[in-house]
Amino acid sequence: MPQVVLPDDPNLTWQGVISFRRAGDWVMPIRLPQDSLGLFPSRLSDGSHSNMLTERAAMPAGARLSFRSDAQSITGHMDPVEESAGVDLFCDGAYQGSAELSGLQSFSFGDLPPGEKLIELWLPQFGEFRLRSLELSPGASIGPHQDTRPKWLTYGSSITHCRTAERPSETWPAIVARRRGFNLTCLGYGGQCQMDTMVALMIRDLDFDFLSLKLGINTYEANSFNFRTFAPGIIGFVQVIREKHPDTPMAVISPIISPPRETVPNGVGFTLEEMREEVAGAVEAMQAHGDRNIHYFNGLNLFGPEHAHMLPDNLHPSAEGYKIMAENFRRKVADVVFL
Repeated sequence: MPQVVLPDDPNLTWQGVISFRRAGDWVMPIRLPQDSLGLFPSRLSDGSHSNMLTERAAMPAGARLSFRSDAQSITGHMDPVEESAGVDLFCDGAYQGSAELSGLQSFSFGDLPPGEKLIELWLPQFGEFRLRSLELSPGASIGPHQDTRPKWLTYGSSITHCRTAERPSETWPAIVARRRGFNLTCLGYGGQCQMDTMVALMIRDLDFDFLSLKLGINTYEANSFNFRTFAPGIIGFVQVIREKHPDTPMAVISPIISPPRETVPNGVGFTLEEMREEVAGAVEAMQAHGDRNIHYFNGLNLFGPEHAHMLPDNLHPSAEGYKIMAENFRRKVADVVFL
C-alpha cells in the first residue's frame, strides 16, 4: 500500500509560505497572514470592492513543499482548480519534471533517483494549490528538510509574481534563489505592489537575511501615489521594516523598461522616468540619515531598452525575458548587496 502523508505532517516543510487556509481535509498555502486578512486592502483605486490582493496571495508563487525521502514515486491529491501553472519536481536540486494541475485532482511523478534525497515540489506561481494528501511508494522513508541557506524575501508586482514564466521554478526569483543558494519567500502580488502598511508590518515580523523591494510599476498603473506621497511612501514602508531589521541588507529597485510609460504621465502626472528618480532620491535620503545597508538599483539595469522586444504586452517580460532578468539580478544586485 502507498504511504499516505497528510498536509499537516511534521515531516513536510512548507517554504516560501506565510500562512495556511484550511477547509474540510485540504490545506492551502497563502502568502499573507490568514488570521488578519480583513485588515488588508479590499478596494481598488476607483473605489470598487476587490479581493485582488488576497487572490494574488493565494497563488503560491515561489513556494515549495520539501522533505527528505527514499521514495521512488510521489502522487499528490488536491482540489481541482480551473487554471494553474502546475508543479515542478526537484530531487537534490536537480529538475526531474513538471506535472499539469489545471482541472485535475491528482498529479504523479515516478522513477525518482534511488536512495534518500531532498524532494522539492515547486508550487504553481498562478492558480491555487489545495493539498489533500501525498502518497509515497510503499515503505518509503520520510523526514523533514532543515534548510540552512540564507533567507531571501522579495516584494514586488506581477513582474515579480511572474505568471508568464515557463513554469513555477523558472520565475526570475526562483532562478536566482537556486543559482545563488537562497531560501526564497516571494511576495510578488500581481497588480498589488502598493506599499501597503499592513504588508510592511508583515515583512517586519518575518525572518530573513536579505530583502529586495521592486517598487513603482503598480503605483504608476493605479495612480496611487503622486509627487507628494511616492517617495515618503517608500521611506515609511522601509522604516516600518527597519524597526526589526535595522541592519539587514536591502535592495530597492525602480521599474524595468515599459516603453509606453517611460515619458507618458499617468493620471497623477508621473512618468516612469520620474518614478525612477523618486525611488533613487528616497534611498539617498535614507542613506544620508544613517542607513548604511540600503542600496538603490535602477530597474533599467535589470531589464532595459535593449530588452524591450521581450515585452509581449510592453509591460511583462516573456519567459525568456525572465531568465535574462534573473541573471542580471543575480550579478548586479544579489552578488553586490548580499556577499
